[in-house]
Amino acid sequence: MSSLADLPLRDDLRGERPYGAPQIDVPVVLNVNENPYPPSEKIVADIAAAVAEAARGLNRYPDREFLQLRADLAAFLNGDGGQDLTAEQLWAANGSNEVMQQLLQAFGGPGRTVLSFAPTYSMYPEYARNTHTTWVPVQRESDFTIDIDRAVAAIEQHQPSLILLTSPNNPTGTALPLDVIEAVLQVAPGIVVVDEAYAEFRRAGVPSALSLLPRYDRLVVSRTMSKAFALAGGRLGYFAASPAIVDAVRIVRLPYHLSAITQAAARAALANAPELLAQVDGLRVERDDTVAWLRHQGLAVAESDANFVFFGNFADRHSVWQGLLDRGVLIRETGPDTWLRVSIGTPEEMRAFKSALLEVLDA
Repeated sequence: MSSLADLPLRDDLRGERPYGAPQIDVPVVLNVNENPYPPSEKIVADIAAAVAEAARGLNRYPDREFLQLRADLAAFLNGDGGQDLTAEQLWAANGSNEVMQQLLQAFGGPGRTVLSFAPTYSMYPEYARNTHTTWVPVQRESDFTIDIDRAVAAIEQHQPSLILLTSPNNPTGTALPLDVIEAVLQVAPGIVVVDEAYAEFRRAGVPSALSLLPRYDRLVVSRTMSKAFALAGGRLGYFAASPAIVDAVRIVRLPYHLSAITQAAARAALANAPELLAQVDGLRVERDDTVAWLRHQGLAVAESDANFVFFGNFADRHSVWQGLLDRGVLIRETGPDTWLRVSIGTPEEMRAFKSALLEVLDA
């Protein structure tokens, strides 16, 4: 049997490894920023009923424009910073990963550049690689903020076709002020994507870039149902933008890319949004308590508007990660070499994390 090395793989893919956080069977899993609370039995029943109805028509292709789902997404966003968004301004795909890939397919490509600010989401360079788009990371400040002057200078130098802003940022958890986003929009020669995958967890008073959409035709605001909606297994990401940007993405999408089952499950979840989002306030409190507790231990902690906390600085972060894993707690090694990221779990899970971390630090 031939090996990978024997295959006519693209040269730029040789030596690369598939993306993925470790999937290890341990009692406390806090490494992939999931919502720790599963849907209630009522919501499970509602989703199951919607999927059963969709299953009766599985001999037919799904609605490839899924305007009903897009209208539901627009209505949800209009309650969270959106201003009179319509179905024609929404697009969805199989997770925000596919949304980003489609945006790079439409606006990136050979001879084009995508610019972002590091550290940031580790999949961004892979989207660029997969679409033959040049990846340009600009370093954030030591507190993980973005300096406006440096950002403007980098944009003017590289003239990117796309700029990826992440707010709250993964892995740091830090949100971007609107003046930073506007400063980028005012000089950007192409599309500006604000990835708000964790926006529902932002602190009170932290605005969404959705409020800027009426004034900027080249702005895209991306969201997901994987995090706050506790629908990671449903794989539904989406964005709001001008109808022209939606039409551009429709050119590159695969035929019938969003299954009837996915559409049905997502609409049922949106119909139950208040209950699904009911745990968000509690997760915010748990996050803020975790930030304060980690700082009390003498650790550096980034400000967080997400459902995770980024903390350091460790001379040997891997030994800390391994020590936690040995005690049944899985967190994430990501970002700068001295930092770790912990997702916010249930109170019981966070107690286990804190207990394990104290043992590791004492050791």
